Amino acid sequence: MEVSDEPVQLVERVAALDLGKAGLTACVRVPHEDRPGRRRQEVREHSTLSRSLLELADWLRCERIELVAMEATSSYWKPVFYLLEAEGFTCWLLNAKHVKNVPGRPKTDKIDAVWLAKVVEWGLCSPSLVHPKPIRQLRDLTRYRRSLIRERTRGKQRVEKLLEDAQIKLSSVISTIFGVSGRQMLEALIAGQHNPKTLAAMAHGTMRSKAAVLEEALTGHFEDHHGYLLRSMLAHIDSLSTQIDDVGARIEAVIAPFAPAAARLDEITGVGLTAAQELIAEIGVDATRFPTPAHLVSWAKFAPIDKNSAGKKRGGSTGKGNPWLAGTLGEIVASTSRTDTFLGERYRRLARRRGKKRAIVAVGNSVLTIIWHLLADPEAHYHDLGPDYYQTKINARRRERELVRQLERLTGKKVSLEPAAAA
Repeated sequence: MEVSDEPVQLVERVAALDLGKAGLTACVRVPHEDRPGRRRQEVREHSTLSRSLLELADWLRCERIELVAMEATSSYWKPVFYLLEAEGFTCWLLNAKHVKNVPGRPKTDKIDAVWLAKVVEWGLCSPSLVHPKPIRQLRDLTRYRRSLIRERTRGKQRVEKLLEDAQIKLSSVISTIFGVSGRQMLEALIAGQHNPKTLAAMAHGTMRSKAAVLEEALTGHFEDHHGYLLRSMLAHIDSLSTQIDDVGARIEAVIAPFAPAAARLDEITGVGLTAAQELIAEIGVDATRFPTPAHLVSWAKFAPIDKNSAGKKRGGSTGKGNPWLAGTLGEIVASTSRTDTFLGERYRRLARRRGKKRAIVAVGNSVLTIIWHLLADPEAHYHDLGPDYYQTKINARRRERELVRQLERLTGKKVSLEPAAAA
């Protein structure tokens, strides 16, 4: 029996694009009209301007292209992908690492486009996840809001450094210098009021009991130079706060169609409304994109990879995933770790044995699994298992052996157990 070495052609009419900032190289591979069983290949170059891209779309339409593939090159793929998608083409975005050319061959835009077309034609790759337009717009907004929040945090840190330079130790005495009392003191400093006693008298609520400590903390050498910089920094922080509120209102309007899904995610321990919005923006609401929870966890890079070779096991990293999603999950885990819940106990239990970093990954893995089930079933709701779940489910003998080992390590003596009746 002879086995053919010819690869099976899975896509009959395919196009591949090698992208750049100003131009692209397109390769089309279709069945040959005059030679049955053979392929016809044509390569053209186009500008990435809209008119040229529309000409590219007309050419692909004339060739009856079934699938258009392109590498995820920086952000250059976005205008091309979105325009061709709007023109009705099925587009695939491919990870450059998965379709890398064979080493040793020349590398040109034309060769890369031809190679990419063949890889897609033979079914040797799979597309990356590209969300539909409403989710993409929501993601742009949530990422921009997070960037603004980070910039505001940096601005607040600059203010604290400026006060330290002026020997004003306000942040060492009160929890936040940007509350009502703190802002009044800062505004008074800018206005030229440097009397520590007068400044300390501006404290509100429970902060008044710290009047003596506040007077000492507000005793420094705050000068006009510091006042000028502080006024500019506070104006920048206030401007960012206004922008954050505006973007937040826009997000609430855009996420309205996905409000039921956001409400279900909000039920998870540690997930607030803001985190739920960010989760939907990064993951989407279509759970069918991920066949199982493990696929979602793997896509988010929250599943450590085992590395075993020659009988030796090496610690595997999770790899680099979506940094925006990882940041949101990190905040969720940090908030959960302080709660008396199943996820909180799971974090503390793992942190004691495996360290905080591994605990964050493991609990993030659990959160993603919960998210998948909530998105896959619109009728599902989150139910916390309780902090005593492990205590009630762990085998009694296993727990007994663990306690005996702990006692032996603590006392340095051999421990043996006897039945209660005999004792």
